[in-house]
Amino acid sequence: MTMMNESGILSSSFRDPGGFLFRRNGVLYRQINDSCREHYDCLMQSGLYEDLVSKRVLIPHEVAGIPSEQSEDAYIIIQPEEIPFVSYPYEWSFSQLKEAALVTLDIERTALEHGMTLKDASAYNIQFHKGKALLIDTLSLECYQEGEPWVAYRQFCQHFLAPLALMAHQDIRLNQLLRVYIDGVPLDLASSLLPGRTKLKPGLAMHIHMHAKSQAKYADTRETIEHPKIGRNALLGLLDSLSTTVKNLTWKPAGTEWGAYYTETNYSAAGFEHKKKIVGEFLDQVHPRSVWDLGANVGVFSRLASKRGIPTVAFDIDPACVELNTIDIRKNNESNLLPLMLDLTNPSPAIGWQNAERDSLIGRGPVDMVFALALIHHLSISNNVPFERIAGFLAEISNNLVIEFVPKTDSQVRKLLANREDVFTNYSQDVFEERFGEFFTIIRKEPIEDTSRVLYLMKTE
Repeated sequence: MTMMNESGILSSSFRDPGGFLFRRNGVLYRQINDSCREHYDCLMQSGLYEDLVSKRVLIPHEVAGIPSEQSEDAYIIIQPEEIPFVSYPYEWSFSQLKEAALVTLDIERTALEHGMTLKDASAYNIQFHKGKALLIDTLSLECYQEGEPWVAYRQFCQHFLAPLALMAHQDIRLNQLLRVYIDGVPLDLASSLLPGRTKLKPGLAMHIHMHAKSQAKYADTRETIEHPKIGRNALLGLLDSLSTTVKNLTWKPAGTEWGAYYTETNYSAAGFEHKKKIVGEFLDQVHPRSVWDLGANVGVFSRLASKRGIPTVAFDIDPACVELNTIDIRKNNESNLLPLMLDLTNPSPAIGWQNAERDSLIGRGPVDMVFALALIHHLSISNNVPFERIAGFLAEISNNLVIEFVPKTDSQVRKLLANREDVFTNYSQDVFEERFGEFFTIIRKEPIEDTSRVLYLMKTE
């Protein structure tokens, strides 16, 4: 990862000959090369840029009066508005991926109205910013040639439609295929995994099953494939068909382990409110610029930060929790909270070319403050991670830590130990403080009312 205070071309930005992202003195810029001069000028002169930015579906930018990073190719340098946290499709909820798909199709429709088109339909070109999905790759838009097919059609089906169909019709966890297949789920794989009944659904039959067969048919041919001309109305019809197919895909979050956590918790009403009060005090004491909530569930405590105007990422392993959190954000038009899927025992790795195109979780840190609430017992007892390992990891990703210690006398810990031998002789508050003290300074320590639990505010050494 290119850190915020470093300079140079971003490791994720090398595939497009039309330009690249780079940092200089910690500021993010995009160089647009001379080969994209016509397309960029069309974007800015056609009215498309103003249209998309006003709809909040394209990242805004300003022309930057700085020297180019690679002067022999440069046309212009722009400074895009920066996204506080870059997320990836394999971390998104069902609703997030669906929203990103529909935004991509809406952008293509709008582009056609202005004589332009999307040459890419990569899910990685979409980010969530201020509560909305938007396109961050200005170079994805190029001049439309009458009669040309949509070159990004296959990529759209692989990045959006195939994983959404698999999540809706087979298993919600299949979005993790996007972590394995960096350029989207292969359509032949999606077709083989989808239930047979999906072949009776016109949209999925056309855009996945028949599309996969067409790809297989021409995969080994050495002949140049002549693409038939497609009129603008036919292209709009394709976009309408894709939109309808995506909108018809649904998933209802239910039946997961943590979806009803807060209705089944062992906190009393007074204890729960006291915990929120303490966390709020810690936030007001530190005034962090950003927060990650690890094990956020549906985001009750995340919102203590986001409602203070702090950009907050709410991570959870449970797809139902992340989906419910996403739905609430849309319902309430929240702009500072981003729910994401995360298994802390196997967090997002650095992947892609040279393991550098997509950053690991650690590579996207450190963050100003991390919440680790009602989490330590799951990591230490359920997953056998020693305190010192947990402390080392949290110190690597955070400048300040809000962490809750849950003792063995707590009913949730007793439940974890009910069907296994208690070999956790070092699981005690004294050992916890000693191990974490090797990485953090304890600033405050507050018992939670009506519980045996304790909240800590710590700062990295």
